[in-house]
Amino acid sequence: METILILKEGFSNKFWKIKVAGKSHTVTYGKIGTVGAVKVKTFETEEACQKNADRLVRSKMKKGYVPANPSDQLMKESTMTDHLFWEIIKIAKQKGEDADEQIEWLINHLSKKPVKEIVMFDYYFNQNYMKSYTSALWATAYIIMGGASDDSFDYFRAWLLYQGKDTYETVIHDPEKIIPHLKVLEDDEDVPQLEDLLSVASIAYEEKTGLDYDDYYELYEKITEDQNRMPDIEFDWDEDDEEGLKKKFPALWARYGESPLEY
Repeated sequence: METILILKEGFSNKFWKIKVAGKSHTVTYGKIGTVGAVKVKTFETEEACQKNADRLVRSKMKKGYVPANPSDQLMKESTMTDHLFWEIIKIAKQKGEDADEQIEWLINHLSKKPVKEIVMFDYYFNQNYMKSYTSALWATAYIIMGGASDDSFDYFRAWLLYQGKDTYETVIHDPEKIIPHLKVLEDDEDVPQLEDLLSVASIAYEEKTGLDYDDYYELYEKITEDQNRMPDIEFDWDEDDEEGLKKKFPALWARYGESPLEY
């Protein structure tokens, strides 16, 4: 169930929307023509949720809000797009001398945006991030680092995404083209992992609202309807089969098979 109300009195020009789904409801509110702010609240039962939603609607109408015309464009859709997501990543890489400073800038930049924009940045991150969850890239990470657990592979994929759209998509399709991008890590005796990138949106949300990760993830699901679940993966290599890995990625094995990048 969804109810949209508006208030146009004096200097007021506001909208208020509530959407009930099961045991939770999502409220979006703000000035007409803006993205607005978003809040999610969960209850023990569906009945309690609906009762609270009805009470909120009655309260708003007592304050002068009236039902909106369904054809009116009251809320601005998110300005975040896949293109803008990649542009923000590109800009972040120019905002500090190292990844720590750049991630700090990225969190601060996102925390100044409306909550919905933070969520949609994360949505586009996740849609792109899932593309790299492949058997071939896991083999790539395994060779480069001399092993790759689930977590290590996650952090590797985050590092790869942070290299930018062109590099990311090129390496997904041809993993051995990652080699030139590892030179700086070889010089610094570092590894291709960037764990902090995975949580920039939830941290930005916490800085903006004071609410924690659980609140953020619930809001993320409500806004995007994205369950953020990893697809099944079928491995076409075996970590105990060195000859198979050499054959699969000869250039990678020649460079890192006997001398992987390690902390």
